[in-house]
Amino acid sequence: MTAPAASWRQYLNRRMLICVFLGFTSGLPLFILLSLLQAWLAKSGLNVKTLGLFALVMFPYTWKFVWSPLMDRFHFGRMGRRRGWMFFTQLLLFLGIGAMGMLDPLTEVGAIAFMASVVAFLSASQDIAIDAFRREILPDEELGLGSAIHVNAYKLSGMVPGALSLVLADRMPWPTVFWVTAAFMLPGLLCSLLVKEPKVYGTPPKSLSDAVVLPFREFIARGGWGNALWVLGFIFLYKLGDSMATALATKFYIDLGFSMTEIGVVSKTTSLWASVAGGILGGIWMVKLGINRGLWVFGVLQAIPILGFAWLAHVGADLPVLAAVIGLEAFGVGLGTTAFVAYIMRETDPRYTATQFALFTSLMAVPRTFVNSSVGYIVAETGWLNFFLICFVLALPGMLMLPRIAPWNEKPVESQTKKA
Repeated sequence: MTAPAASWRQYLNRRMLICVFLGFTSGLPLFILLSLLQAWLAKSGLNVKTLGLFALVMFPYTWKFVWSPLMDRFHFGRMGRRRGWMFFTQLLLFLGIGAMGMLDPLTEVGAIAFMASVVAFLSASQDIAIDAFRREILPDEELGLGSAIHVNAYKLSGMVPGALSLVLADRMPWPTVFWVTAAFMLPGLLCSLLVKEPKVYGTPPKSLSDAVVLPFREFIARGGWGNALWVLGFIFLYKLGDSMATALATKFYIDLGFSMTEIGVVSKTTSLWASVAGGILGGIWMVKLGINRGLWVFGVLQAIPILGFAWLAHVGADLPVLAAVIGLEAFGVGLGTTAFVAYIMRETDPRYTATQFALFTSLMAVPRTFVNSSVGYIVAETGWLNFFLICFVLALPGMLMLPRIAPWNEKPVESQTKKA
């Protein structure tokens, strides 16, 4: 009885509350690009191939490790490194998201692509600072719980551009919708002003050269090139199938015949509660399972719902089926992402948080950016049903790497740096 009580106290502490605000703020720009931007362009008449290519605007998520050393090396005076970079990027994101919605999708597609790329760059930069901040304030024993809270809030943020904004789009002009959506960045910006700068572990990089070289040197030296390649390969493959399956989800729902309001209210609301349940259960379950076993169990529960999309493609525009499929997908992915993020945090040395975390999450974003850009062409050739079956098969290679990456019975090695 004592252990569960301690677990719940960990959920309710100040660090977890910070994870809620920053997780929400971290996810919002991404879901704006995935849901709101996609719906806006689809309603303007853009074809599925062009919509698929818009995934390329999110290339900054895959390259953020390139400029992450700058965020380890430089700071903003009294605000410090993490708080300063968080506040700066959040303010620019608020302005950039609102400005993007003022463009005309019929005549300014190029300008929209440019602004979307800017938003993606700022969002990726914000993620570098937030991920580093979160890793530095969480003790090792709270990595699983903190990841669950962060992932849950991250998914919850998708309700704004994926549900509220879509409903508003049926009732008001698109520019207004974008500014209302951008305003949801403000709570995170306020959080960045109120929190304290985390303690610095070890010696901060004394030069830009140190900030670039030392994080990569430590990662390679930890287990050699072979181990490093296994870790990077696993990070790339673990969520490949799910990422592809949901790349054009909004377009898929529209093609089946669902209205914007149905997509916003039914599918996205179902996703909300299923995601909340998955995130909470994932955090509690991981206390007993541990990160290694969580990757196994949650990985299976993450892959199976992909077949639900194939089922929906077969039965057509059926609202109860839509709710069931989206709920199952959100629940499974909520579990899988919780374990995956905790694993990435465990692999990060707290001395080089921003750069190493950026490297790992950049690789995690490769499928979403470059692989997903081909999704439109695959769908055009195979149809939705066969496409989802392909996605399910692509979910398997990452699972097959688990005996090497995270053995079921092996206890994780304690991190080198302990937190107070």
